[in-house]
Amino acid sequence: MLYAMIAKDKPGNTDKRLAVRPVHLQHLDSLGQQLRLAGALLDETGTPEGSLVVVEAETIEAATAIFNADPFVSEGIFESIEIKPWRLAYDHMSPKS
Repeated sequence: MLYAMIAKDKPGNTDKRLAVRPVHLQHLDSLGQQLRLAGALLDETGTPEGSLVVVEAETIEAATAIFNADPFVSEGIFESIEIKPWRLAYDHMSPKS
């Protein structure tokens, strides 16, 4: 099943987010095919203000463990985190055969 993490940054955390980003990206790379998509949520000026990450996991507990291992979580970047089961309805990002 797919699970989404919708996380909002703590205010004023942009510099810390940028400093932690390289290890955050290493963590995402380490997930391999378990990671389905990930990206920053942006404010109206294009500055990151949160994250959207979707992983495949057997249970919400397993997905939560994956999300909690993210350096953005352990380094306190986020003010709030919501984890929800997620269903893909349309996929216009994948190349068409």
